[in-house]
Amino acid sequence: MQRAKQVRECAKAVGREIAIMADLQGPKIRIARFKSGSVFLKEGAQFILDADLPKEAGDESVVGIDYKNLPKDVRRGDTLLLDDGRLVLKVNKVQKNKIICQVEVGGTLSNNKGINRKNGGLSAEALTAKDKMTAKDKKDLKVAVALQADYIAISFPRNASDMQKARYLLKKANSHAGLIAKIERSDAIPLLDEIIQAADAVMVARGDLGVEIGDAELPAVQKQIIQRARSLDKVVITATQMMESMIHNAIPTRAEVFDVANAVLDGTDAVMLSAETATGDHPAKVVEAMTRICLGAEKQAKTRVSKHRVECQFERADEAIAMAAMYTANHFDVRAIVSGATPLWMSRIRSGISIYALAHSIRTTRRLALYRGVYPLYFNIDDLNPINPICDLALTELKQRGLLKKRDRPIR
Repeated sequence: MQRAKQVRECAKAVGREIAIMADLQGPKIRIARFKSGSVFLKEGAQFILDADLPKEAGDESVVGIDYKNLPKDVRRGDTLLLDDGRLVLKVNKVQKNKIICQVEVGGTLSNNKGINRKNGGLSAEALTAKDKMTAKDKKDLKVAVALQADYIAISFPRNASDMQKARYLLKKANSHAGLIAKIERSDAIPLLDEIIQAADAVMVARGDLGVEIGDAELPAVQKQIIQRARSLDKVVITATQMMESMIHNAIPTRAEVFDVANAVLDGTDAVMLSAETATGDHPAKVVEAMTRICLGAEKQAKTRVSKHRVECQFERADEAIAMAAMYTANHFDVRAIVSGATPLWMSRIRSGISIYALAHSIRTTRRLALYRGVYPLYFNIDDLNPINPICDLALTELKQRGLLKKRDRPIR
């Protein structure tokens, strides 16, 4: 709560609006805890995942699991990946509630690390059939509503139904936040379009997703998710390990520079940091570095060329007008675009031209902050009257803020 308050205060001090996202943990499958806090698993050794073991009783040979149905989901020969794939177990057999494994890739394993099954297929639902949430998610949702989060991220959705259940629960909690679907399950990929359409935005959550589908498949899937989200007029975020080395180092690796830049060139709306700023040694430097890389990528000609929906039949007049305005701007000497109701559609078109979105709701301006290339501006609707039409007031507002110069010619 205190951190959200500080964000709001800082944003107000610099005259900006910032969107706050609350991330619900969801049904991440984890091991329990070890007596000593951590153990070292030797390659070739036997290791057991036991759903009946007391939570704090783990040792070098066995550990409990929080998802009691896991023994029903796995079979002999399955590969289980622990701690984001750092440790690998091969399932030898399942005996009632025990999964007896052999360590294929060993290392240090500490409390509460995640478990993934290679190629996915675990049955844990993002939300239960009764539209209920885990106790932790219920608590976190209350906190998110209290701090007026602008977006709430739903973890591990498998289909559109998961997102629809989440939207119902948000409304029930009296939240007006946008819904973000975190794509982190392999079985979500075949249903990608329906999940995207049921959400307000999607996140390429590369941690768990990469573990499930394999690192070799991840780059192509990332590009697919970004492309489909933009085609379906939804916002997309690329996240996880983008600047991982900067948790401890003061500068990024060249590979990380390329990773962030390529996400921008692919059309992502936002890039996200995790441990780099949450627990890292250089939070300010990593934000500065990511900003520098994004701005550098945005200078490239590729970011200003778009074929978005050029062969589509539009169903709405306002969408068609938004598309026409952007294509006109791309072929005209235009410094900025002023928009009211159509900034999302406009932001799907690559242009490099700033889109100033006027909104008479603070809540709306914060939501708009996530849209690529869109600069939200609060606009007092009480000033509107027949003598001062919205076009004139908008131009006056931009000039007062120093965003337009007197010599700039308005095109209406």
